[in-house]
This record gives sequence, C-alpha cells and structure tokens, in this order.
Amino acid sequence: MATIPQFISQKLPSIDFNNIPLLKDSRLRSGQCSSNKSLVPGEPEGPCVKTEIPGPRSKELIKQLEHFQMVGTIQYLVNYEKSIGNYIIDADDNILLDTYTNISTIPVGYNHPKLLDLFKDECNLKSMVNRPALGVYPGLDWPGRLENVLKGISPNLPNIQTMMCGACSNENACKSAFIGYKMRERCGQDFTEEEKKSCINNQPPGSPYLSILSFAGGFHGRSLGTLALTHSKPIQKLDFPSFGYWPIATYPKYKYPLEENCRENEETDKKCLQQIEELFEKQKSCAPIAGVIIEPIQSEGGDNHASSQFFQKLQSICKKNSAYLIIDEVQTGGGPTGRFWCHEYFDLPCPPDMVTFSKKLQTGGYFYTDELKPKHPSRIFNTWMGDPGKIILLEAIIDIIRCQNLLDQVEKSGEKLICGLKNLEKEFPDIIHSVRGKGTFVAYDGNSPKTRDAIIKELKKNGVQAGGCGDKSIRLRPALVFQEHHVDIYLDILRKVLKKVGGSKQKC
Repeated sequence: MATIPQFISQKLPSIDFNNIPLLKDSRLRSGQCSSNKSLVPGEPEGPCVKTEIPGPRSKELIKQLEHFQMVGTIQYLVNYEKSIGNYIIDADDNILLDTYTNISTIPVGYNHPKLLDLFKDECNLKSMVNRPALGVYPGLDWPGRLENVLKGISPNLPNIQTMMCGACSNENACKSAFIGYKMRERCGQDFTEEEKKSCINNQPPGSPYLSILSFAGGFHGRSLGTLALTHSKPIQKLDFPSFGYWPIATYPKYKYPLEENCRENEETDKKCLQQIEELFEKQKSCAPIAGVIIEPIQSEGGDNHASSQFFQKLQSICKKNSAYLIIDEVQTGGGPTGRFWCHEYFDLPCPPDMVTFSKKLQTGGYFYTDELKPKHPSRIFNTWMGDPGKIILLEAIIDIIRCQNLLDQVEKSGEKLICGLKNLEKEFPDIIHSVRGKGTFVAYDGNSPKTRDAIIKELKKNGVQAGGCGDKSIRLRPALVFQEHHVDIYLDILRKVLKKVGGSKQKC
C-alpha cells in the first residue's frame, strides 16, 4: 500500500458517479485489523485519574481564559500532545477513556500516526497554510481532491458543496431547497424585476413565504436560520427571533425493548406520519413546505431512533408534495453506526435529495441532486466554503477506515457494547433502561435527569469521559478505533458506577 503522502499525490482516476453503490459494500471494508491490541499504537492500558476533574492546572487555565471568553461550558483543558487513540489526557495528566470524542468529531482517535505524517509533506503543508477562497480561487488540485475523496464517499448523489461546519451545511442545504422549489415554479424563467426589488426589503415575492419542516427534539445547528429547525433545549433559542410559521412535526419516540413493543411503536409511526401529511396540507395556504430536514438518529434531542418504514414513508410524502428531503448526517455520517451513512439502514428506494455532513468528516458540506444545482453564480457562497487542509485529513481518514477495516470494527464493538449494556440494564433496572443504538452510536437512559447527571459525574471520576443528551440520556460517541477491550473497560467502570449510584439512592 502507498504511504499517505504518496496516496494523496497519486494521479486521481476518473469515477462514474452515476454507478457508485452505497457504502455498505466493500469499498471501506477491504483491509484487515491490526494484530496489535490497539489500533492506535501507544495507547495507555486504561484510565488513570490522579486529581479531581477539573484539576488544579485546569482550574488555573480556566481562570486565565475567563478574562477573554465565556468558560461556563468548559469541563477541563486538554493536553492534545499527550492524548492518544481512545484516551484524552487533561492538563493535570488525568487519563480518561473518551466515549464522547469532542462531541463526536474525532474519527480515528487522537494523534493517529498516519494523520501526524500528513503535514510532513510540503505540498500538503502549503495547502493548509495558503487557505483559499474556494468559490473564487481554488487550487489546481481541488477538482481532483473532491473527485477522489468526497465523491468517493457519495451517498449516490452526483454533486457536492463543501462548507465549514454542520450548521452552515444545514443552513445552505435549506437555501438550496428554496432555490430548487422556486426554480421549478418558474419553469426555467429568470427572476422578475419585482422579485429583485422586493427581496432587498425582505418582502415577497422576492422573499417568498416558504418553509422547512423540522421535528420536535431535532438539532440542526445554532446559526440564526438553523435555530428555527432546532428544538432540543431552550437555552439554544432564547432571545432569538425565528420563523414562527415554519412547521414542527413529532419525531417517533419508541418504547424499549423494541421487540416487546412492536404494535405500540408501529402506531407511533402512523400517528407521526399522519401529522406530517396534515402539516403539508395546512402549510399550502400560508407557507408551502419546500423541504424536510431530519436526523437519522436524533442526537442532541435524546438519541431517538425511527424505523426504516418511517423514513421510507417520509420520503414518499416528500415526493408526493414536491418537497426536498434533507437527511442531516452531521453526527451519524462517517461510520459510527457501522455504515458510512446511517440512512443506508433504511433501504430507501432512491437517495435523499440532500445529505449534510460534518464532524467526523472534518469538513462540512452536503451532497445533492442535479435538480438542485443553482443556475446563477453566488447563490450558495461564502469566503472559504470549506478548507483544503481538512480534505487532506479526510482523504487519509478514509484510507485508515479502509486499511484498518473500521466499519466492521464498529459493528463488532457495538454488538458487544449493546449486549453488555442490556445486561447492566437487567441488573440495575431501577437506574438505567432503554438501551438502543447502531454500531457504537449508542445511548441509554437514566431513570431521571438527576440520576443521568450523577452517572456521568461518577464516570468521569472513574476515568471515563461521557456525554448526555435529551432529558435523561447518556450517549456514547467513541472513535471508530474503539475496540472490544475498550468496551470491557467501559462496562466494568459503568457497573461500578451504577452500584455506587444505586447505593446512594437507597441511602436517600
């Protein structure tokens, strides 16, 4: 196999993008796992907590940082030079098994050696240093990089628009839905003079009353536009004006275990889908729905899952109403569910109209159909529109996923993790319940918000970095290099924590 710098500099083959299958095939499953115990060499054997967290050094640095910015959300300062693989190391040299990975953004662990080698190559270094305005002055290697990397992982969609982050990816995907909706209405005609003049003053017909349907509990970003689609926590939305006429549908919330609640969960699907159809009809008279945005698994809102049948029917409703379906894979894209794209599980009869991404894929952006390609320049535009340095990282990450067979690893680790959590659920039924997940994209609920918070706090004391979501859920977002022995460490520590939390409850 070529080294990473050679791999990047090779002449890129042409690809027939009309015949790219979904990534449940062998394209990223062609390698063998490392024979080493850990896929990232140099990992610690396990967590080691030396001080309280945050420790003295972290507290000192937080106090220093407070002079310049808000610090209320900072848990501790991280030593990224020492952090390795699945382990994050803080400023006080506490070693934690990281099952949250910077809010699900670390794809192959900290300081993977293949990624560290990338910028030893002078060409790659110059691509990072000379950051271009890609919409105007892309580098001569940019077409080849997009073809080799991003279109190589396309969810069967022929076009790609790079962006900086998840929020701007979703924001511009919604703008694309509006553009496509109005282009279809105009039947190829150009803008009228009335449209041009009225939009400058935020008035119709140039600024039309159109809407995007989103879902209760959804999270799609914190820009002013995407906040209208975000419905997870009040603190994210308070004081900000919004599009009050944009409709909000109910996302299915299932009872677990699924196999014992089939009839009730099917009824939940039916009610949610009926409501969506009613909203489409209602909006026709005021602000027609141009697009629907939905997460394959609602993450921030509590790791809520919906069935394949729900997504198939949702796509059918969108097509019937000439609305564009936007699948938000910002958290789920890149392999954490065991498929490169989570919506592959749904066996949709055709690809969604748009798929947005960010986080584990390092850059932001969205794939889209030919129908949504704007006819005028500058319709989807900003200064950077992505970052070549992040594409270089992504190219290497895809190579690592392939060579270390990480999608299969995620499935194996996820199977063991879910099985172990279900056993703990049976052992501690008064403390945790509703274990659910795909791959290592897993969550379970505490019996109350207070219990959930206590579990997360005790996990950290015992050397596990965890994250919460929804009202009372604990979510796991480990790197793709999270192996079976990491699962064992997590489950052993969690069992110890649940015993302590359970004992504390009995004392109360």
